[in-house]
Amino acid sequence: MAFRSGRPLIGATRVPGDKSISHRALMLAAIASGRSRITGLSPGGDVRSTADALRQMGVAISNEGDQWTVEGRGEAGLSEPPGPIDLGNSGTSARLLMGLIASHPIRVTIIGDSSLSQRPMERVAAPLRTIGAAIQASPGGTLPVTVEGQGKAMPRHHRLAIASAQVKSALMLAALRTPGTSSVTEPVATRDHSERLFDRFGAPISIEEDEAGGRTITITGPAALTAQDIRVPGDPSSAAFLAVAALIVPGSDIFIRDVCINPLRTGLFEALRQMGGDIIFVDKKMVDGEPVANIRARHSRLSAIDIAPQKVPSMIDEFPIFFIAAAFADGTSRARGLRELRVKESDRITAMADGLKAIGVDVEESEDGLAITGSGGGHLRGGASIASRLDHRIAMSFAVAGLHCDEAVTIDSMMPVDTSFPGFIERLRELQNA
Repeated sequence: MAFRSGRPLIGATRVPGDKSISHRALMLAAIASGRSRITGLSPGGDVRSTADALRQMGVAISNEGDQWTVEGRGEAGLSEPPGPIDLGNSGTSARLLMGLIASHPIRVTIIGDSSLSQRPMERVAAPLRTIGAAIQASPGGTLPVTVEGQGKAMPRHHRLAIASAQVKSALMLAALRTPGTSSVTEPVATRDHSERLFDRFGAPISIEEDEAGGRTITITGPAALTAQDIRVPGDPSSAAFLAVAALIVPGSDIFIRDVCINPLRTGLFEALRQMGGDIIFVDKKMVDGEPVANIRARHSRLSAIDIAPQKVPSMIDEFPIFFIAAAFADGTSRARGLRELRVKESDRITAMADGLKAIGVDVEESEDGLAITGSGGGHLRGGASIASRLDHRIAMSFAVAGLHCDEAVTIDSMMPVDTSFPGFIERLRELQNA
């Protein structure tokens, strides 16, 4: 599909429900007692994979329009599925479900598509083995993975060497059915949707922060969760693509309604403001434990910045679109400490470097980051065909870049976008035609 320069983006829109919150809300509702109702759940393929997996483990999940109903299993817990669980492209589903299964007395084999099957799972498997779960991964620590849970798992204190919201959340989920006190210490605070939802569902949880910026999360199990009604706000990672599109296309002025502005998820917006981007949060409010606002983004002249390593966790998923913003900035932007990007849905460092060079951007790639010299706000050359590499964020990032290029930018496939942002293309077209 080709994306080319055209009219400015004008008007108001919405983005799908937050993917991270959606996964976690479904999993906690599944093991709570009673009926939970979730509105605004992400409609993307990744969250559908989580819902389908829970159904295979005995959880009744249904939806009518935007409202999803989950009949929690409570003390009964999850059941052993009749066969392998296929999670498609969802790394979050795979890692979090490994934790959830680890303290249930069931045996589950997890499989995925070709992209997910190359992603590392040992970072989750290793600490889960210490609580008693038997986990067998494929050579290289990848899927397929078989998890044989331990009905009487052992409490442990886990100290993470590398900050990871997925690893932290997997260990927290395992702790819910583990007798005694379990804890996880992370060196740098990562997104805390799990902590907020644990509190919402009634899990006994406490959090202590240290002077270095790390945190220790402590959970006492087994925990009896109570069903909740949850509203999922808009996904800031999805909103980022529309916001950057508005910043780089002259004349643009958009509102994105009801987006989660959790402070551990707004690193990209803070970086864009530092670059001179006209982005503001308006009508701030709290929705079921999460801060929410409308985001206004207007065309701006951007200046290059360097991303400090401590900012990386708060924008780890948004670096592909940050690189696009940097490509239109004045000067050279640098980001380091991004090795995690090499083991996402694709090697996002190389994928972005190759694509940016193809559309006329001066890029220097290192082992853990990129240096990008921007156009100063002018059009890029464009005129290239970009391989999405089955990565939704690569596809959307270069679609946005094409909106301010001399020649159209063609994406080989936009199908991966449905994993996180169904309707992305339609949103762009509506804003351009407002």
